[in-house]
Amino acid sequence: MKRCLYIGLFLLLAVSSVEGQQNWPSFRGANRTGIAEGFETAVSWDVATGENIKWKREIAGLAHSSVVVWGDRIYVTTVTSSGGEQALKVGLYYAGDSAGEDADLSWHVMCLERASGKILWDKIAYTGRPKVKRHPKNSHASSSPATDGEYVVAFFGSEGLYCYDKEGNLAWSKDYGVVDFGYFGRPSMQWGAGASPIIVDGKVIVQCDCQGEDFLAAYKVENGEEIWKTERDDYPSWSTPLVYKDDHGAQIVCNGFKHGGGYDLQTGAEIWKITAGLGDEPITSPIPMGDLIFLTSTHGRFAPLLAIRPTAKGDITLPRGETTNEYIVWSNPRGGNYMYMTTPMFYRGYLYLCADDGRLYCYEPKTGAVVYQEKLEVARRYGFTASPVAADGKIYFTEETGKVFVLEAGPEFKTPVINEMGDICMATPAIVEGVIYFRTHHWLAAVEEK
Repeated sequence: MKRCLYIGLFLLLAVSSVEGQQNWPSFRGANRTGIAEGFETAVSWDVATGENIKWKREIAGLAHSSVVVWGDRIYVTTVTSSGGEQALKVGLYYAGDSAGEDADLSWHVMCLERASGKILWDKIAYTGRPKVKRHPKNSHASSSPATDGEYVVAFFGSEGLYCYDKEGNLAWSKDYGVVDFGYFGRPSMQWGAGASPIIVDGKVIVQCDCQGEDFLAAYKVENGEEIWKTERDDYPSWSTPLVYKDDHGAQIVCNGFKHGGGYDLQTGAEIWKITAGLGDEPITSPIPMGDLIFLTSTHGRFAPLLAIRPTAKGDITLPRGETTNEYIVWSNPRGGNYMYMTTPMFYRGYLYLCADDGRLYCYEPKTGAVVYQEKLEVARRYGFTASPVAADGKIYFTEETGKVFVLEAGPEFKTPVINEMGDICMATPAIVEGVIYFRTHHWLAAVEEK
C-alpha cells in the first residue's frame, strides 16, 4: 500500500521537487540523487516465481545504460550486433584491455510502455563498425539517455548524439567524429564512453573528456543549436555531471582528473576549480548533500572525498598536507580507496560509499567521520558496477552477478535482504512511484510490492 514517508532536512534540500518522485529523467534520477520517496518499495522478490515482479521484458543487445522514465513511458538504449551476442568480461580484474568487434553494430533508442513493458517504438540511430574499441567490461551503450517528457537524448560517443521526440521522430543529431575514451597513459587502450547527458531548463548538457578535444557543452533541446561550449583540458573520464541549484544560481559540477569544478549553467563560464589531488580515471558522479556538493575520485595516487560549499569561487585546490579551506569543509585524500565504479549515495542524513569489491562505508556527511565500515557478500571475483538507489528507507545495492542487497538506511548496519535477479546486472536501477526497474544483461524487470 502506498504511504507517505518522512523526508529529513537533508533530503528535502537534495531532491528536486515533485519531479524526483514521479519521474526518473536521467542517470540516477532527478539531480543525480538516486532517490525516489513517497511510495512503498519491495524488500524481497523472486524473478523465477514472479513474486513482486510486475513484468519482465527481453531487451536484445549489450548495454549498461540505465533506463529513464517520464510519465507512462520508459526510454532505454542498446546496441545489437549482426554477428550475434557480443562478448562481455565481468568481474574484478584490473587489466586495461580493449575489445574489438568483427561485425556491424546497430545503436538503438527504444520506448516502452511503463505499465506493461510493451515496446512502443525502436529507432536505430546508427549502424556500422564501431569507430573505437571498448573495454571488455564496458558496452557501446553505457551512457544513459535523458528525457524531459517531450524529448529523449542519447549519447553514443563516436557514433554521435541523438535527440528524438516522444513519438520516436528524430529531432536532431550531432556527429563528433572519433571520440576516444581510454587510458591516457597508453593511447592504444580504448575503453568506450560512460558519461551520460542531462536535460535541464531546455538545455542538453554533455561532458566529454577524452583523448582529444575535451569540452562541456549546452545545446537547445528542441533543435540542437549550440548555446555554449567550454573547453576542458583533461584526461578521459566517465563521470556524469551534476546540476546544482540554490539561491545563488545554477552551476554544472564536473568531476575530472586534472580539472574538477563548477560552471555557470547559463554561460558555461568557470566558477571554481580543483587542479590537483584528484583520482586519475574519474567514474563517479558528483552528488548534492543538502548545502554541500560531494566529489570523489577513485583511482591512482589520489582518491579523495571532498565536501565542497556551492558558494565556491576561483581555484579552491588544497595545498599539500591541508584538508580544509574556505570552501572545502572537509576532505579525506584516500577516502575514495581503490576502486569505486559506483556513485555514492547520500540518504536520510548519511553518506554511503560502496567499493567495487563490496566494502561499504557509512559517513557522517558534515564532518567526514566514519559511522561504520562493513563488507557486502559478493561472489568470488565479482563486485559492484551499478550505483545504489534509495526509497522508502531502503538502499538498493546491485552486484554484477545479479544479487541485490536491500539495506535499511541509518547509522547502524543491519544485515541486508538479498534478492537474485538471475542475470548479470551492470546498470543502475531506476525507481518511480514504488516500482524499481532493474536492467540486466538480457532483460528489463519491473519490481513492485504487491
